[in-house]
Amino acid sequence: MPQMLIDFYKAIEDSSAKMLEAAKAEDWDGVMRFEGACAVLIEQLRQRARSEELDAASRAEKTRIMQRILHNDAQIRYLAEPWLAHFEQRFEGQRQFLH
Repeated sequence: MPQMLIDFYKAIEDSSAKMLEAAKAEDWDGVMRFEGACAVLIEQLRQRARSEELDAASRAEKTRIMQRILHNDAQIRYLAEPWLAHFEQRFEGQRQFLH
């Protein structure tokens, strides 16, 4: 069965939920892995959206999915803030050498 446009939104939501679970477990490599999967899915969605439109019911579902994705993203950012601060502190003196 061919994928429909809404299926891409659902897959992105699923990957977003997995990113959140990885963040809760402080598995930052996992977060990055699922973020990469999201990026691929988003590009596939963009390509597909050029030739396919959502019907009214799917547009409503898309709105609900996008709200959940945004909620997951906010939670991931909240969980990542301490890790990012630690990472920045750790490499602060080495910044000039990264260029």
